[in-house]
Amino acid sequence: MKQDRQLDNSALHLLHRAGQCAEVLFANETVRTELTPRQYAILSSVHQNPDISQTGLVEQTGVDRSTLADIVRRLVKKGLLQRKRTRTDARMYAVRLTAKGKSALGSVRPIAAKVDQRILSVLRADQRGDFIESLGEIVKAMSRRVAQS
Repeated sequence: MKQDRQLDNSALHLLHRAGQCAEVLFANETVRTELTPRQYAILSSVHQNPDISQTGLVEQTGVDRSTLADIVRRLVKKGLLQRKRTRTDARMYAVRLTAKGKSALGSVRPIAAKVDQRILSVLRADQRGDFIESLGEIVKAMSRRVAQS
């Protein structure tokens, strides 16, 4: 079978494939926790920012509003997050971790670090920092462009 050289050089395709691989690695390692990478990112963001609004979580994680609302609803149902209306704006929710959420995050953090390590291990040690920095630059720049459109 002939390989498609255009896809081999497509940032869009390669980022998508890398994301798929990372999600499979994460899912394989976290099968008992039943947390997805997005759920982990949300729990981690809430941990760093107690009483963050769901709008703040959208900005922090890049998860779109409707998907984020659904994920938060599921995490509340699992007992990992709690939501309450803010005092300053009754339409807005403040989100914080429950004790169960803190425990779940604590047990998944080392697993996520292990997955990061496995992903980065395919690169030479001197490439890893640059790779993470480059991904961060892409996300930052593209997030601004998407927000402006």
